Amino acid sequence: MASSPKRYLPFLRWGRGLDRRTLSADMMAGLTGAILVLPQGVAYAFIAGLPPEVGLYTAIVAATVAALFGSSWHMISGPTAALSIVLASVIGGLGTLTPDQYLGAALTITLLVGLIQLAMGLLRLGNLVSFISHTVVIGFTSGAAILIATSQMEHLLGVSIDAQGFLAELSALFRALPDINLYALAIGLISLITSLVARRLHRRSPHLLLGLAAGSLACWLMDGAAHGVALVGALPGTLPPVTLPELTPDSLRVLTSGAFAIALLGLIEAVSIARAIALRSRQVIDGNQEFIGQGLSNIVGGFFSCYASSGSFTRSGANYDAGARTPLASVFAALLLSLILIFAPGITAYLPLPAMAGGILLIAWNLIDVQHIVHLVRVSRHEAMVLVATVSATLLVALEFAIYIGVLLSLVLYLKRTSRPTVLEVAPRQDHPRRIIRNVRRYQLEQCPQLKILRIDGSLFFGAADHVQRRLRAFTAEPGSRALIIGKGINFIDTAGVEMLLQEVRRLTDQGGELMISSLKGTVMDELRRRGDLKRIGEARFFENPEAAIASITPVLNPDVCQGCAKRVFGECASKPSPEHGVLASQV
Repeated sequence: MASSPKRYLPFLRWGRGLDRRTLSADMMAGLTGAILVLPQGVAYAFIAGLPPEVGLYTAIVAATVAALFGSSWHMISGPTAALSIVLASVIGGLGTLTPDQYLGAALTITLLVGLIQLAMGLLRLGNLVSFISHTVVIGFTSGAAILIATSQMEHLLGVSIDAQGFLAELSALFRALPDINLYALAIGLISLITSLVARRLHRRSPHLLLGLAAGSLACWLMDGAAHGVALVGALPGTLPPVTLPELTPDSLRVLTSGAFAIALLGLIEAVSIARAIALRSRQVIDGNQEFIGQGLSNIVGGFFSCYASSGSFTRSGANYDAGARTPLASVFAALLLSLILIFAPGITAYLPLPAMAGGILLIAWNLIDVQHIVHLVRVSRHEAMVLVATVSATLLVALEFAIYIGVLLSLVLYLKRTSRPTVLEVAPRQDHPRRIIRNVRRYQLEQCPQLKILRIDGSLFFGAADHVQRRLRAFTAEPGSRALIIGKGINFIDTAGVEMLLQEVRRLTDQGGELMISSLKGTVMDELRRRGDLKRIGEARFFENPEAAIASITPVLNPDVCQGCAKRVFGECASKPSPEHGVLASQV
């Protein structure tokens, strides 16, 4: 087992394996990452409503800290589209702010996000994100993509709208259609089409960068600035400055709810991406360490003019494909990006906003997982309903509340599934020499008229007790019914489950029947014994396997019923008088 320092400082582990070949591979991957993140960092900051350099600061500082303290060797952190749109939504709900106030709120939220994520990591809550269903994540991401696309239409069309909310923005865009700036639209379409073609010709090409270059060239040739086309402007040419987030009681009260939603979404993104890349690299991901890495990156970022960051699937996939060996690839990308900021700050001076909008529209489209959406709609009506509900909530309510709605839907889905464990009728296969027990309906098996064998696949807890009890009563409604429960699939039985079993024991006993339980896991038996529940139910009712239970009950079955039964379900039935034997005896 790893010692404590190495557990919380993962760079001490992978740092020992560095050599010349590893450093060379990581440096080349870092170059690819720097080229890829340059247009993305600017675009995502634009989505978040922040100056373009803030996106690059986030790609430098937050990415470096997350790489050093996270568990994934290949995941690249930094600005992302989903977190950018949620951050803009949270700060937009505060009312009209000056640019300095807006940036101050973003930094405060980022620090709060980091503190929440770090606390969850230190509390070992890394598995909590597993309870957020994949359908909810797809729905939220798709809704965020639609919001991102809508927010960029005014820049693509060269119009100015003053509206808040999805429906209001759509309405304002339709009213502004007569005022479209054709120069802006042409530049945006050139950028978008160039990016699409470049990506189609070579998937690993820096298609966004090429699209922005084509849009900038078109703007220069058209003299777009003279025709009302807005430009991004030059970067400040400085490294990330030290900042102090505002942590007043008022700011904490207003921003904590939104920060919690962003923290949760960021962790879902990061852990999902880390695990997806790990499937290819065959690395084992530590969810708790990822929480810690993301938390530290946002805490440090809050003091260095960064905004909330998470893992990027695009940049992480490109990093792995480029041959990265260790997280140093992310560090090299950050160093190269720093050099660009210092020595080439004018790189965005003539970058037109419509070209940025064209690239962001492509980013938004890539966020929509069309393949999975079509699959969900086809195979599951319930999943489709959850998908529609999540997308609708994302579009129509504040984004942080849409995340909470998604979490609630995930929990409802989980509870619904776990509260309805499968209760199947099973029986021995009469055509098998060992009479193995199988599903009655699937194998069309005969059943004993006096003994119902039922298999329960799911835990007996307070949420499932009523459902299981209804199923048991439906199968054993006849007077004198005997039931054998096979509990291989039962992981635990809580107090409510025990009380339900006691009720069924009394009910079957009162109507002249019997209840037996077999094949419970050792851990479940140990827990029942520790709580005294095994004694309450009756230890004689528990059997190690179905065969022992059947051998115990067959001698006390009603002989008159057995004599008239031709099914011969159990091996023990061979010693019982057959129906033909009973007829001959009566004739004598």
